[in-house]
Amino acid sequence: MMKILLIGAHGTIGQAILSELSPRHDIITAGRNSGEVRVDLKDFASVQAMYAQVGAVDAVIAAAGNLHFGALADMTPELMGVGIADKLMGQVNLVLAGQHVLNDGGSFTLISGIVSHEPIEFGSSAGLVNAGLEGFTRNAAVELSRGLRINVICPTVLTESLPIYGAAFRGFVSVDAAKVALAFSKSVEGKQTGQIYHVQ
Repeated sequence: MMKILLIGAHGTIGQAILSELSPRHDIITAGRNSGEVRVDLKDFASVQAMYAQVGAVDAVIAAAGNLHFGALADMTPELMGVGIADKLMGQVNLVLAGQHVLNDGGSFTLISGIVSHEPIEFGSSAGLVNAGLEGFTRNAAVELSRGLRINVICPTVLTESLPIYGAAFRGFVSVDAAKVALAFSKSVEGKQTGQIYHVQ
């Protein structure tokens, strides 16, 4: 049994991950507004405080992060920065602080998204953030010490999210959150590192 820190357990994917892993592992939930521990991923000190509160863990899972979707013609540095500060640097902060406190052989599993390589209208910011997370993951895997591993899950649009985002993903085949959760299990309970697990 592993001690796993799950950030974003209240969301659709987070709930599915919790259902998938909780029968086999001890899950500690964290989030900005929900969970057993409060954390603001944009604030590095908050991330460090979270780790200090929960103690050493065997795995960290990120299923959280805000993005801005909007027309490129109307994009501003501030709007572009929403996803950079939140979803991108928030997850990077988890790794930067967590690499010093995870148990030997522990793992990080981050989340990107299909617009990293399948462009959609209004997706320039999301594409930047998701591709950045994947590039970070590949490179961080080379440097992490003590047998630490890192992977990123890259799902397509969720079936559960089609009522909200379906119009932006015409022609895409959606995937259930439960299937996405299996990829997180593969990352946490497997042995690979530096991988992008596409779920479509």
